[in-house]
Amino acid sequence: MLEQRRTTNVLLLIIAVPLVFYLLKILSFIFIPLIFSMFIALLFLPLMRWLGRRNVPKIISIIIVLLLVTLGLKLGIELIQLSSKQILANNTEFLAKAELKTADLKIYLLDNFGIEIEQEHGVLGQFFQKENLGSTLGFLNSFLTGLLMTVFFVVLWLAESINVHKLLNNTLLKQKHTSIKTFMKIEKDLIKFIKVKVLVSALTGIFTGLMCVFFDVSFPIFWGLFAFTINFVQMVGSFISVIFLSIFAFVELDPTSTLFFFILSISLVQVTFGAVLEPIFMGKSFSINVIAVLVMLMFWGFLWGIPGLVMAIPITVFVKIILEQFEGTKVIASLLSGSESTLK
Repeated sequence: MLEQRRTTNVLLLIIAVPLVFYLLKILSFIFIPLIFSMFIALLFLPLMRWLGRRNVPKIISIIIVLLLVTLGLKLGIELIQLSSKQILANNTEFLAKAELKTADLKIYLLDNFGIEIEQEHGVLGQFFQKENLGSTLGFLNSFLTGLLMTVFFVVLWLAESINVHKLLNNTLLKQKHTSIKTFMKIEKDLIKFIKVKVLVSALTGIFTGLMCVFFDVSFPIFWGLFAFTINFVQMVGSFISVIFLSIFAFVELDPTSTLFFFILSISLVQVTFGAVLEPIFMGKSFSINVIAVLVMLMFWGFLWGIPGLVMAIPITVFVKIILEQFEGTKVIASLLSGSESTLK
């Protein structure tokens, strides 16, 4: 009888797991804003408690938090607008350089390797094709919809209409003491992770922009914003930032020692903040096996695309803390951890 029950549980698990993943995939338009809003709400939870201890009404506290979020969004929009003005003011000169460098590169590849590259449109022509513009408008529509849903869910989290503690207590952790302890650890670790990640990403963006200014590379504000944003993707983001900016600098700078030192400088920025300071700030509690990081990035990236890449590690930290609470799943939590590997 026991063996039959165990077989039944295994079969149910085999059926349930793909179903859960399928629902996560098709309902991503709900789950992405929901989980992202949870991280935002966690970040402002200490402020909510501080205001609560001073007898500030909850509705006023929520309004203050929303004003702070709006202020951050406004600052980001202002920087994007300023970056866009720089790009529009200098795009003709840059595109002329890009076309010239592309032509030289095609000749070099043809003469030395026999590789012939056919290009029907110029750089500008490829960028402004109708299908690309349509994709851009579709992305903006999805982004605005997701943003509004995220704000809505943030209000629900802060108003405790969605309560993680009660959810854990009523489902996975049915012991009050255990659920409180687990929730406090989740809250503490995720708040620390988000704060450190935002700080490190901001410093990475600022110093990347400063390197662009120092080496006279165009659009420093854009590249600073790009480095800030892409840095939220663990491990992969740093490589993408360096590769893209190096390709761009190849157009701007002559392939001499100047280009080499620029690439070296932006690489040092990424290494200093991402590989040195971030693990120090995070501490040993965020030790996650590098293989686990890569697997989680691929998994959540496949399910939710770019938002999945950004949220992959916070979700992994959340799952790891839950798994540590049960004897049967502690071995899985230990596999996610790495004694010598830390987040980078």
